[in-house]
Amino acid sequence: MLRARLALAVQERGLLDVAYRTVDTPVGEMLLAATEIGVLRLAFAVEGFDQVLDTLARKVSPRVLRAPARLDRLAFEVEEYLTGSRHSFDLPLDLTLTTGFRREVVRHLPEIPYGGTATYTEVAALAGSPRAVRAVGTACAKNPLPLVVPCHRVVRSDGTTGQYAGGTAAKRWLLDLEAAS
Repeated sequence: MLRARLALAVQERGLLDVAYRTVDTPVGEMLLAATEIGVLRLAFAVEGFDQVLDTLARKVSPRVLRAPARLDRLAFEVEEYLTGSRHSFDLPLDLTLTTGFRREVVRHLPEIPYGGTATYTEVAALAGSPRAVRAVGTACAKNPLPLVVPCHRVVRSDGTTGQYAGGTAAKRWLLDLEAAS
C-alpha cells in the first residue's frame, strides 16, 4: 500500500520518468516499462531485470520506479496477445533505446504479419540495406520491445528459428501460438 501511494505521489509531481512492473506469462516472467511517450521496454527474466533497470536508469533517466498501475493497459494487451486473442498492440511506443539502422529494422518488424515469418535477408531488404543481414540479427537481438515489435517472426533462411532474447523455446512457443491462431 505504501509503495502504491509513493508511486502515485511521484507520478503526480512529475518525478517519474520510467514506470515498470513485472508480469507472469506463459514464456516466463517479463518486465514491462514505459515513459510518458509510450512503451519503452519489455524484457524476459533471462535478460536479468536488475541489469535491464540499470540500463534504463543510465540511458533514459535515473527516475525509475515500480508503478504497476501505469502499465495496466500494456499488461492487459500482453495477456491478450499471449492467449491468442490479440494480434497486434495498440499503444504508443518510445523508441529511445533504438537508433540508426536498428531503429529502421524495428520500424519494419510490425510489417511481418501475425502468424507469418520473414528471413533476416528479407528484413534487411525491407530496411533498405539488403546486404545487412547480420546487422538485422543484431537489431532483433537488441530489440527493446519484444512481443510488441515482433522480432520473433524473423527466422533464418533455412527456416530454423534462430536466436531470441527470451530463449529459443520462447521464440518457438510464440511462433506456434501465432500459427495456431
